[in-house]
Order: sequence, then C-alpha cells, then structure tokens
Amino acid sequence: MSEKIDFSQIRFLIVDPNPLSTELLYDILRMLGAIAIRKVTDSNKALAVIKAGEVDVMITEWIVEPLSGIELIDTVRNTMHSPNRMLPIIMLTANSEPEYVIEARDRGVTEFLAKPFTVDSLYRRLVSVIARPRSFVNAGTYFGPDRRRRQVPHGGRNRRAD
Repeated sequence: MSEKIDFSQIRFLIVDPNPLSTELLYDILRMLGAIAIRKVTDSNKALAVIKAGEVDVMITEWIVEPLSGIELIDTVRNTMHSPNRMLPIIMLTANSEPEYVIEARDRGVTEFLAKPFTVDSLYRRLVSVIARPRSFVNAGTYFGPDRRRRQVPHGGRNRRAD
C-alpha cells in the first residue's frame, strides 16, 4: 500500500444485496479512512444515489436486482441523461470466470475484483480508479474507460496515410 489517498474526501456507494458482503466492504472502507459510505441493496436505489450526485466511486456486485450489476453499469455509461457517465465503477463479484471479466470490461467497468478478495487487492483497485484514472473512450458502440492496459507495439505494416 504505497500510494496514500485521503479516503475521507471520497463518497462511496456499495451496491450488494448480501448484508455480510456489504458489511465487510463497509468495514474495510472505514479502516482505510472513508467516512461517506452509502449501502444499497438494489440497482434502483443505486441509480437514485447516482442521480442525486452523491457518489464518487461505486462498488457493485454482479448479482443485484432489478437490474444486474452489468445492466447497472450499462445504464450509467450509456444513458445520455446519466448524471455521471464517467463514474469510477469497481465490479466486485464471485463471478470471476474469463467470460464475466470480459463482459464487465466491454460494458465499461473501471476495475474488476473477484471474491474472495484481500484488503490489499481492494486498495490497489481503489488507487487505480482514484489516483490513476484511465481516459474514457466514446467509440459509438462503447463508452467507458480505455480498455487497453498496456501499449503493445503494432506488429504489422503501417497502413496510415501520414
């Protein structure tokens, strides 16, 4: 935990119907210094908190209702009237198979964290979304954080007309 962040200045939203998960996450955020932490059990309540402009970082479970965590992310990212399309979103779920990670990435999640998780792994995701935010891309069918994690040199012929 090398980078120091003042979590007391950040408003968190936890979206998870499981009270044990929610309390664990709440306790960890408090331990890290967070003060403003909202807990909701469903996606409609989450959208109301986001709409009210009361959140800086959202941490959501995949399995919530009536909209799933993925549909919630999609609504935040792709609704033109969304109050914060660039909201940092961490998907925290036990659904960690590659197809879930890819779908979450392709829907605009900022970071993905599999359950069970460690305090350090959560801290690293929080540092990533707060201290090192990625630029956002609007590519017609995708709006969200740049999905590229590293610069890979192009191996083919350069076809650009410079």
